[in-house]
Amino acid sequence: MTFTHAPKREKTIQREVMAETTNLSVLMFPYLAYGHFTPFLELAKKLSDRGFLIDFCSTPINLSYIKKKIPHKYSCSIQLVELHLQDLPELPPHYHTTKDLPFHLQTTLYKALMMEEAQFHQILKDQKPDVLVFDIMQPWSVRAASSLNIPAIKYCIASAATCCYFGNLKLKPGVEFPFTALYLKDYEQEIKRHIELQVEEGGENIMLLNTSRAIDAKYLDYLSEIGQGNILPTGVVIQDLEDEGDIEETQLIKWIGKNKEHSTVYVSFGSECVMTKEEMEEVAYGLEVSNVHFIWVVRIPRGEQVVRLEEVLPQGFLERIGERGRIVEGWVPQAKILKHASIGAFVTHCGWNSTLESIEFGVPIIALPINFCSDQPINARLVVEIGIATEIARDGDGKLHRGYIAETIKEVIFGKEIGENLRKKVNSLRENVTLLREEHMDGVAKVIKQLREKKNQSRSA
Repeated sequence: MTFTHAPKREKTIQREVMAETTNLSVLMFPYLAYGHFTPFLELAKKLSDRGFLIDFCSTPINLSYIKKKIPHKYSCSIQLVELHLQDLPELPPHYHTTKDLPFHLQTTLYKALMMEEAQFHQILKDQKPDVLVFDIMQPWSVRAASSLNIPAIKYCIASAATCCYFGNLKLKPGVEFPFTALYLKDYEQEIKRHIELQVEEGGENIMLLNTSRAIDAKYLDYLSEIGQGNILPTGVVIQDLEDEGDIEETQLIKWIGKNKEHSTVYVSFGSECVMTKEEMEEVAYGLEVSNVHFIWVVRIPRGEQVVRLEEVLPQGFLERIGERGRIVEGWVPQAKILKHASIGAFVTHCGWNSTLESIEFGVPIIALPINFCSDQPINARLVVEIGIATEIARDGDGKLHRGYIAETIKEVIFGKEIGENLRKKVNSLRENVTLLREEHMDGVAKVIKQLREKKNQSRSA
């Protein structure tokens, strides 16, 4: 049931020795999406650095990916625990993850996970964690923890601004949201029908958020004000550069190195956002007309019919851009690219992980939300509000236009006033985030320890 990095007996002995010293274990239970794994795993590492033992629970296909992301120094303190979903005809094991999962099966996967409450209860019973850290996508896990007297706290990987906006919508219906910088445009209103506020049964009135008070302090405070409990920022946790491997000599990095400082645009819309052919064409023409150097990570929809890259790009596009751009299909070392001095802006969908990475490496954001039924639009408004981003305009129907794309990119890369101002503000924010990081994480560790102590006191009472 468990992945091991060292021989099983050796690892068990080492873990028992560690347990005698720390005597505090946490079981982490993220949703089955790659965008959720990274903040959960990085939080696990930070807690492990503070002496905690971590059990990381997910489906086998997800754990096979996560296993590669755990450095050897955590091989004893972070243990992987398998959760098996039923093999439904429409949901074979390779679909027990959101990666490459057809859109029409998203609800099926969620329901399949909910069916495993009894199995999860047994996992908790076997692992005996002191505390459960669960994803807000699966509040049902709290019932299993409560039945075993295990304290449970939720971990939200979204921004405080997003939690605020939709929390106000659901918890205070009819009450106007007090922060006018956050709003939905007319073509984004559909999201209100898709957002459901998940309320866990039992558990501690504590929520961890992958953010920093340097980014959205007023939204963290408002979350507490509207009854969301004790809100604790984890201090921005992103994937370690070490986890991306050594790619310094790859052709892509060599190509970036040939470009001038801040002259290259990095374009990526996340691992699970799928653009329409029309949207891809507008982005392609926008990059072409902007005349900037660029790296564009393209995700082609996968279906029964194999689609080649040339089929979703304008005819002759690759030949026309020549050495000015690089189109990459599939995975790239995003953090190392963003860290490179030649990168002058990040055209992003504003998924929260990507947004935090841009802040971490001091890269101005060019916001282009793709999935309106998600947190992307609110995240885009947030980064514009705090002065580290500009958003690409769409028309009144939400359609993209190459002219808007090209002009926005040129303003950031070639326009000294706008580009330099964004760069100055994002670097200042980066410094403040760095200053608060350890303080935030120490606060999280302290609260988890207090929960364990409270649990032990209740036992002895």
